[in-house]
Amino acid sequence: MGCNHISLTTLMESDSKACDYYNSLPEHIKEKIKSDGENIDSFESLKNYAQNLLRG
Repeated sequence: MGCNHISLTTLMESDSKACDYYNSLPEHIKEKIKSDGENIDSFESLKNYAQNLLRG
């Protein structure tokens, strides 16, 4: 998993759906989430953030 932010790490540990979704993302998106996604604290916010990144 290797998440840098406590909220993201906590989310991944407590929500297997969020963890599976994160792990399915391309590596460059995961890196961006790890470095800039400090406000991610729910599966919905993770999904929204990732989808915005994927759209460019």
